[in-house]
Amino acid sequence: MSGRAWGVLFVLCGAIFLEGIDVAMLNVALPSIRADLGMSTGELQWVMSAYVVGYGGFMLLGGRAADLFGRRQMFLFWLTVFLLFSGLGGFADDGATLIVARFVTGVAAAFMTPAGLSIITTSFEEGPQRDRALLVYSGTAAGGFSVGLVVGGLLASADWRWVFFAPVVLSFLILLVALALVPRSGRPDRTGQRVDLLGAFTVTGAIVLLVLAVERAAHTGPGQTLSTLAAGFLLLTVFVLTERRAAVPLVRLGIFRSGSLVRANLAALLFAGGFFGFQFIAVLYLRELRGWSTVETSLALLVIGIDAALSPTLTPRLVSRFGNARVIFGGLVLAALSYALFLPVGEDWTYAAMFPSLITLGLAFSLAYGPLTIVATEGVREEEQGLAGGLLYTSFQFGAALGLSTVTAVNVAATGDGGSPQALLDGYRAALLVPLAAAVLAALISAFGLRARSGEGAAA
Repeated sequence: MSGRAWGVLFVLCGAIFLEGIDVAMLNVALPSIRADLGMSTGELQWVMSAYVVGYGGFMLLGGRAADLFGRRQMFLFWLTVFLLFSGLGGFADDGATLIVARFVTGVAAAFMTPAGLSIITTSFEEGPQRDRALLVYSGTAAGGFSVGLVVGGLLASADWRWVFFAPVVLSFLILLVALALVPRSGRPDRTGQRVDLLGAFTVTGAIVLLVLAVERAAHTGPGQTLSTLAAGFLLLTVFVLTERRAAVPLVRLGIFRSGSLVRANLAALLFAGGFFGFQFIAVLYLRELRGWSTVETSLALLVIGIDAALSPTLTPRLVSRFGNARVIFGGLVLAALSYALFLPVGEDWTYAAMFPSLITLGLAFSLAYGPLTIVATEGVREEEQGLAGGLLYTSFQFGAALGLSTVTAVNVAATGDGGSPQALLDGYRAALLVPLAAAVLAALISAFGLRARSGEGAAA
């Protein structure tokens, strides 16, 4: 790759690192935010939910906007919005302002992330060059989340507002470098193209409602959850019907004829659900039952971040030798093994007893995340790369929301009214079955990719 290409990749890696570190730092700062702003548990939960709803709900629209209005333009504009509203969060003096800031920051990430991914997939020729670039990119995203756990703990121990100001500084530097390095391109030819407003409204509304229902399932009654889900599925049905008749659809439904794309998105949804659900339970175990501090918990989970080093080094070699399908399958099997190893967690487990599960999960992430990104965008037309990226990140976000909600609901149900160490432990063990089941199901889905590859090889 040329020096300019490496520079562009560096900028885009910085942006995805920013997104990862922003989410992770906030996770560990929530107790400090509640103490300072006097927020209730319900309000505090919305600080996280608002971002997830904005991010997951607007991702498909963001991906299509990158294809229609220019990837560089969308990336730079929404990076600026991300910067401004992250700063607003740092200055917030009440919960309502903070929640609004997080929602708009999530929307900005929903437009910025698929634009950045599509810049990579259209800047690097499909094949080894693009695969390497995407593996470096995915490794950086994972590194951002892992580093954010530690940095967030350190910043929150000083002042939680730095959790919002630090991304402002980082995003400003990325913006300056992006203006210089990301190449200008002509405005996309939109002859005969237009924004499918009805499609945009229905799919965005559907995803917002579905993410909202899943995110709030453990905190509201079943009636409200079911009504929100029903409204979401109704809008989704309207979207599918209108897209089939639209002259210029927001999402060309024919893109789902690609078996590899569908498998990659389903596996990504399940993998994200298991991964974030497991981390949530692991944090509860270390903080609530073991009484570890924020920094101690962050350092304990840091080993999962080994994927940041393995994704750009080990994974490309494995992909080159065995192919994406086999590497993805191996990563998902390792994820299931990781959760199974943590299942018999005890009240007085040493860190040495936890370590095999955590290191295995880091290896699983390095094998699955990058190759899933490659498969989800491979063979897609250049003018639909933004759409493919939007689909993938929607799957990741919806999966994360689904995983967090499900493990929370199972944990609460299994713990009951008991606050004893044994009751807490029973709740954690029951909840850990959720990521295990998700990983096993994802591995089964990805196994069809092995059969497809074998069929292609025989035909060749």
